[in-house]
Amino acid sequence: MSEEQNETRIERVELESMEDSIGLFGVFDENLPVFEEETGAKIKIHSDGIALEGSAEAVGLCRSVLDKLLEMQRKGEPINRSRIRYAIDLAKEGNADLISSIMGDVVALTYRGKQVKCKTLGQKRYVQALKEHELVFGVGPAGTGKTYLAVAMAVLAFKNKEVERIILTRPAVEAGEKLGFLPGDLQNKVDPYLRPLYDALQEFFGMETFKQLMERGAIEVAPLAYMRGRTLNNAYIILDEAQNCSIEQMKMFLTRFGEGSRIVVTGDMTQIDLPKERTSGLVHAIHVLDGVEGISIIRLTHKDVVRHELVQRIIQAYERAEKQREESKRGRTAE
Repeated sequence: MSEEQNETRIERVELESMEDSIGLFGVFDENLPVFEEETGAKIKIHSDGIALEGSAEAVGLCRSVLDKLLEMQRKGEPINRSRIRYAIDLAKEGNADLISSIMGDVVALTYRGKQVKCKTLGQKRYVQALKEHELVFGVGPAGTGKTYLAVAMAVLAFKNKEVERIILTRPAVEAGEKLGFLPGDLQNKVDPYLRPLYDALQEFFGMETFKQLMERGAIEVAPLAYMRGRTLNNAYIILDEAQNCSIEQMKMFLTRFGEGSRIVVTGDMTQIDLPKERTSGLVHAIHVLDGVEGISIIRLTHKDVVRHELVQRIIQAYERAEKQREESKRGRTAE
């Protein structure tokens, strides 16, 4: 490290009002430790500005993130600890200029007018792939928004008359589609498994419009087994929880593709509920179709989790445990 990098640097960031400070750091400055821990700079808050102190690298990093977050906040974007950490991660990777563009793009509007925006670089790439490709695989852990964003794009395509209907499907139960033990008709049997998709659609259409679209067949919900033998034209088709498909089911589903249709396949390869002797159709499909023209495979990670920041840490802990288990298994095999 050079002497210049070791030298202590002090820099000042001007604030327009106390609202700037409260928005960035919280009412009781609860976000302040996040900035200091993640950037390495010391921060002192004054009535009219912020003083940054530390190495040139730490102060430069902190300043670039503060400038971008202040810009966002003044446009009405809320700042929380999860967003702060992600913004700092982007800046560390040399992508500080992407902070405001990623978190500011409006993807869609809900029924009540709430704006749906990408919150991470991974989500932005995912939405871009959904716009540009007819078949997209969105793979990643829970909380990355892969299903919700797919539904948002399906609703957008439907409202823009790019498709005539939306079709939602998923494996009805772990390791198969044994629906017989559930009470009621087919719709009653399938509903519990598709509740997350229903909730998302109702959020975008409103309850009454959603019911009307269901009644006239513009929105269709069906278990994966009922896709066999059909050709699906002019439809936006979402296969959710695809990690629990068999290879045969996945091949059957992907070959239902018809004219004017778009397909999104979402899943989490860390939550496969199939028997150990059966290979996940999602794992197999990604291996077989990687690099095929017209198909986009987007891999989301713990960095793209937009739920409570504790979820990110839980996912990372499980990933470390799984890695240690694999290393231990390889060690025993080598012996």
